[in-house]
Amino acid sequence: MEDAGRTSTASALAASIRLAQAQPSPAQPPAAAPTTAASPPANSPAASPAAAPSDEPIGNVATLTGTASVIRNQNTLPLKLKDDIYLNDKLVTFSDSTLGVTFNDATTFNLTANASIAVDNFIYEDGGQQNSALFDVAKGTVAFVASAVAKTGSMKIATPTATLGIRGTTGLVEVNGASSGAHNIKLYPDPDGHVGTIDISDRNGARLGTLTQGSSGFTIRAGAGGRITAAPLAISPQQAARDQGIVRQVHAAQAVGRQVVNEQRALRRANPNRANPNRTNPRGAPGQNGPQRQNNLQQRQNNLQQRPGRELQNSPNRNGEQGRPGEPNRTGQQGQPGLPNRATEQGRPQQPPGAQRPNAPALRQGAGPNRPAAPRKPPPPRKPPPKGKKR
Repeated sequence: MEDAGRTSTASALAASIRLAQAQPSPAQPPAAAPTTAASPPANSPAASPAAAPSDEPIGNVATLTGTASVIRNQNTLPLKLKDDIYLNDKLVTFSDSTLGVTFNDATTFNLTANASIAVDNFIYEDGGQQNSALFDVAKGTVAFVASAVAKTGSMKIATPTATLGIRGTTGLVEVNGASSGAHNIKLYPDPDGHVGTIDISDRNGARLGTLTQGSSGFTIRAGAGGRITAAPLAISPQQAARDQGIVRQVHAAQAVGRQVVNEQRALRRANPNRANPNRTNPRGAPGQNGPQRQNNLQQRQNNLQQRPGRELQNSPNRNGEQGRPGEPNRTGQQGQPGLPNRATEQGRPQQPPGAQRPNAPALRQGAGPNRPAAPRKPPPPRKPPPKGKKR
């Protein structure tokens, strides 16, 4: 009995050792990986692909000066007013250009020159309580005014070193494009004077500070050992005047963008099959209108092949029209090669183009000699009257 117990215990121990060797050890997460402050957890609405399909527009271009583009499915496309904006789009402005974009909840961004922002997440439903959005400012100066998503859900803005939690307000983000450089985060009043809140954390979720007063800000920079710190920012009068101009632009863009978003939404509802020609699916093929555009192109090519002259070749000429090859002529028409004429000229040998018919007036000088007139047939002899009977 004791030997059997020792044997069973040794077998169980060996099996547990084999099980431990078969299971991989959990990988350590990278130190710089963003936490739930920058990306939603797997069970959150923002992580559900069905909640925000990428083939549905989530915003529109409201204002545009100069040149701006969108990087979509690894394709760079120029932007114009009222263009649709989609999930995962990256918006880029160039020198001497500005771009205003309004999303379906009326949240609006205004990009100044040489700025870039990516739409990493956007879920919005009218009256919903699980709305969320995540925008990533890579470089440049970007002003924003938050709306329904920030009031009913979670709106976040990411920078290379920090994550901002926006709660219904207007703000300004200045990113110099370098992860180790200093970034400025500023809070300003809404158009109605209301001042919201901006919570600032690093990319690991550590709390750095909160802005609650208008015309206030923080400077975010990397300290010793890569530790991110937030220091209060003193805004000079010159900087405040410049910022107010950018803030007025984003407020004006929001007023225009509300109308644009409503107009485009009404058009989509009236025409569900309508698709943006700039939109392509993930495979790179044209959107919903691709097959229809191919059919229209084929139809136009078929129409071009039917020239007007070819259509007339298969139709009889009318009075007063010059005959074409392969057409029967009617009364009063000039004969053409291989065409029998009707009425007075039926059965007569055809003449080459430019030849004159018999008995026609003389041609002008230089047009060639006239053909002799054909001799007329003598009239049939008259029959003598019948003789009277002799009485």
